[in-house]
Amino acid sequence: MVVRTVNSISLLISSSSPSPLPLVAFRYHQTRAFQYMQFSRFSICKPIVFGCHNIKGGRSRSYCAQSFVDTVLEEFEALRRRRTVRASNKSILTSSKELVDDKLRKQVLQKGLLLEFKKDSERILLAVTQKPDGRKNWIVSDQNGVTTSIKPQQITYIVPGVDNFNTTEISDFNQRAQNNLDPALLEFAWIELLETNKSVTVEELAEMIFGSAAPVESYCAHLLLSRDEIYFTVLDSRGPSSVYGPRTTAQVEEIRRRLVAKEAADKEFDEFLELLKSAKAMPPRGKPSRCSWKVDERIWHRIESLEAFAIDACKDDSQRNIAGMILKAMGLAKTAASAVNLLIDIGYFPVHVNLDLLKFSIRTDFPDKILSAAEKLLLESPDPDKDDRIDLTHLKVYAIDVDEADELDDALSATKLQDGRIKVWIHVADASSFVQPGSMIDREALQRGTSVFLPTATYPMFPEKLAMEGMSLKQGNNCRAVSVSVVLHSDGSIAEYTVNNSIIRPTYMLTYESASELLHLNLEEELELRTLSEAASLRLQWRRGQGAIETGSLEPRIKVENPDDPEPSIRLYVEDQTDPAMRLVSEMMILCGEALARFGSSNKIPLPYRGQPQSNIDTSAFDHLPEGPVRNSAIIKIMRAAEMDYRKAVRHGILGIPGYVQFTSPIRRYMDLLAHYQVKAFLRGDGIPFTAGQLEGMAASVNMNARIAKRLFGSSLRYWILEYLRQQPKQRKYRALILKFVKDRNATLLLLEVGFQASTWVSIGSHVGDEVEVRVEEAHPRDDIIMLKEVVQRATS
Repeated sequence: MVVRTVNSISLLISSSSPSPLPLVAFRYHQTRAFQYMQFSRFSICKPIVFGCHNIKGGRSRSYCAQSFVDTVLEEFEALRRRRTVRASNKSILTSSKELVDDKLRKQVLQKGLLLEFKKDSERILLAVTQKPDGRKNWIVSDQNGVTTSIKPQQITYIVPGVDNFNTTEISDFNQRAQNNLDPALLEFAWIELLETNKSVTVEELAEMIFGSAAPVESYCAHLLLSRDEIYFTVLDSRGPSSVYGPRTTAQVEEIRRRLVAKEAADKEFDEFLELLKSAKAMPPRGKPSRCSWKVDERIWHRIESLEAFAIDACKDDSQRNIAGMILKAMGLAKTAASAVNLLIDIGYFPVHVNLDLLKFSIRTDFPDKILSAAEKLLLESPDPDKDDRIDLTHLKVYAIDVDEADELDDALSATKLQDGRIKVWIHVADASSFVQPGSMIDREALQRGTSVFLPTATYPMFPEKLAMEGMSLKQGNNCRAVSVSVVLHSDGSIAEYTVNNSIIRPTYMLTYESASELLHLNLEEELELRTLSEAASLRLQWRRGQGAIETGSLEPRIKVENPDDPEPSIRLYVEDQTDPAMRLVSEMMILCGEALARFGSSNKIPLPYRGQPQSNIDTSAFDHLPEGPVRNSAIIKIMRAAEMDYRKAVRHGILGIPGYVQFTSPIRRYMDLLAHYQVKAFLRGDGIPFTAGQLEGMAASVNMNARIAKRLFGSSLRYWILEYLRQQPKQRKYRALILKFVKDRNATLLLLEVGFQASTWVSIGSHVGDEVEVRVEEAHPRDDIIMLKEVVQRATS
């Protein structure tokens, strides 16, 4: 028994009769008006007026409308329960292929047919056939008045019983079909067909539920079946014709369960989208905090997927799909940039979020157990070399570094011997006296490989308190050090050297600017600083004689005070590597590296020996270029990467020295710390902790992390330079040096006040080495875009 809708009034229909036509159990006619509200699942809410006649006996009986409706609904529900129980025991429909084939009829296209076709992946339209278009295609006019050619595969249904249909009537036809849709009717048809184990065509279903297979009713049945997700499944198809069969009760219940779950999930998703829209609309300082998005696990799961998509770090397809759904629902493109912007808009990311910091999973904090171990080391303050340290506290010690340095690894001393030769000391913080190889803190440092220095923050290799209060050199305090002393020949070559554990007391903590100023003042009381400068000059002259190649240039440095603000405070300055103080420190570090390479080789100590084999570069090929940044940048382009050896020293051609070991930054670089472990063990007379093979194995991961840190520093520096330029007044002019021409008049420039390279077109007649003026037309840090324009000086008459 199912429901049939005629003229918007529900009738009971029995399918138990052997008659091919449905038996009408009740016939309605108008007697009086009675209005009632919507009830049950049938959405019946129209005024109806009826009486009732017994068909067999011809007798008439009056019914109260409300009691009649209640009685009908109770019977429907009882029927549904009885038949659902019986149907649940039946197997899935097993119609034979012959029976299905018998129901499928081949439909031939001809002019004037009304059909439904798939316009694209999202649109299904009604149309009237006009004429053939080739052998298989047809020209049709759709419900929007558009004429188009369609393929047979696009046709989803041909409305039966229609000839010479008028295109102008499509809209009215469609509306009548839409008005007659009630998905609840399918449930009763499903119960009936499941009980009788029958399949059905669209037209047969129309006859069952509407009492007619007329065009509107058939199309309405097609719409119900094509949109149905619960009760019916397609058994077979032939072109646009299909035969449907009822699903089993178990299948229907499972689908219902999934749909309920989906509805709940969709509701939750919609609430999440509203949360995003609300956060987007808030002012910058009123947006939810980053941590607030992590409180609710369901919200955090989606935000986490968006973040992973933004940095191209999705763990699986699920995260990619979740992020794609969110972006699509928010009307955004499915790109990493869209995800980044959305996370910025809701306040989860700051405006100037460092994406590379997230992509490379840089360790920005230390685990509690590492911090506890560092605290313990500071309290106990063990010094395994206490008895072997020489006292050098009588020396005047200069620690020179950038002003934002958090810890100091090295310092310098110098004096003139009676024979006129210069003796210098390079004092290096003795980090290895606090940390032993293989310890918990050592393993953490090994995993990090290096400190990461960014314009916005520093992420140290060691816990900050241990590095600052224990290992770092501090002005006026007795500090543990490894001191490398070198006596120079008059030509700048090494005459003799020693390596010792020491105690020093740094006298001055100078920035490069203040050290250069002291050198310029040439004060008598700073004789030691002048001696260091003299030693640096001797060394540079000697190295040049050994084939050293100049690569110094202008290097920008940026400090960002409040990086989470949309408009942060940016301080930029440019380092000239030919500055006297920078030259002094650079030469002393190279001298220390050469002395350690000699020390290691002569004592057969495995160390990370660094070399660069291009000692035969013909720099005369660049003599036509102006000295300074132009020539140096050209030479750097042809330099090869450094090479490593862990058994013996190898020549470093670019530096012009026979061997080199990085030793002066054990607090910042793990490879320097490894060199300290090896040298310190030799000085104590202990066994060397690592073989050459072990050093090489550790260097592989350490150098990879060092490359990541270098790349991260470079990308972050570039981002903040672009942000700095974006903040500058549009009318500001910049001096720029032409380094080279890329193509035609497109030249690579060095902005002298910024220390930054960029490209733009320059005037005809300009040459490499010329200085021009430019303005910044556009600067977009997030997109890594900068556009310059030359300021052409107009000739005055």
